[in-house]
Amino acid sequence: MASISEHEQWMRRALTLADRAANEGEVPIGAVVVRDGELLGEGWNSVISYSDPTAHAEIVAMRDAARLVGNYRLPGATVYVTLEPCTMCAGAMIHARIETVVFAASEPRAGVVCSTCSLLDEPRYNHRVRWQGGVLAEQSSERLQAFFRERRS
Repeated sequence: MASISEHEQWMRRALTLADRAANEGEVPIGAVVVRDGELLGEGWNSVISYSDPTAHAEIVAMRDAARLVGNYRLPGATVYVTLEPCTMCAGAMIHARIETVVFAASEPRAGVVCSTCSLLDEPRYNHRVRWQGGVLAEQSSERLQAFFRERRS
């Protein structure tokens, strides 16, 4: 598994993408897909821009990575995302054979890695995705809070 400094490096890239989402009026969530130290794909929340309910940052990043490698399966890859994944994104990670997901902030209402349930630890699935949370969580939470504070004012 990658070092803390490597996790922070990639999470900073995901946070930059979250800023891009916010600038486009989207919820500020960003994601990157990395394998063997190489960036394979990146994405930011684009559900409004794309008029696509599946255009979460993780999905966009995994699509980008899959196009690059020419395969929907991404064994050995790590997804870095600024918010704990939802059911859809966690399921896509299982199908893509993602090795690890590293997320920043927990999502107490919809996060399925460790907040509302432990989907990635479910023994009935044919693939397990390792996970680590809390990497640059404060920076991610600040962006999300600022975004929603501005929208509500």
